[in-house]
Amino acid sequence: MVDAAGLDRFPLLGVSQGGPLAVAYAALRPGRVSRLVLNAAYLRGRIARARNAAERAEAALDLDLALTGWASQNRSYQRFFAAQFFASTSPEQWDEFTSYQRRTTSMANGARFLTEQSRVDVAHLARQIRCPTLIVHSRDDPRIPVSEATEMAALIPGSRLIVLDSRNHLLTADEPAWPTFLAEMYAFLDEEDPGQLQPSVEPGCAAAR
Repeated sequence: MVDAAGLDRFPLLGVSQGGPLAVAYAALRPGRVSRLVLNAAYLRGRIARARNAAERAEAALDLDLALTGWASQNRSYQRFFAAQFFASTSPEQWDEFTSYQRRTTSMANGARFLTEQSRVDVAHLARQIRCPTLIVHSRDDPRIPVSEATEMAALIPGSRLIVLDSRNHLLTADEPAWPTFLAEMYAFLDEEDPGQLQPSVEPGCAAAR
């Protein structure tokens, strides 16, 4: 797609489940990505990062509830899923999010996406990223815990982590964290390009705020 668009080297934004894809692309195509921005992202899906029997059971239950909601189109299940993305919004906004998903994704594809996203694991590629990387995450994200952002910052060399005061997994335009995210992202993109980081650079994380 980037070849068809005539792009050579470009900044890449990965949001939520787009995060692992952006990490993999930046690691495997280092000459193409000038800067990487990761928002509400993660390296490993919930099933992939489960460390014990209790976490594996919780991850399996979360996936089962989401799949049941997709298959049955049950409003209660769907609201539970949507609330994990927009914890600070109203039930009406959860319904709008669910309606948007139904319009843009078939039930079969939705189930496939949810299953694969829970099992994805690109942690082994994180250390290979050599472009400047900005990681932005909500402090009280109910879908992807902020600890996942901290792990990314520790693994991606020279990365910068900013933690926003928000309870939403996906930021909304009417919350204070949104203009902060935009300002930080645009400032990061406007910075002078230092070129690719060298392999000797140690993983790091700027002070979160």
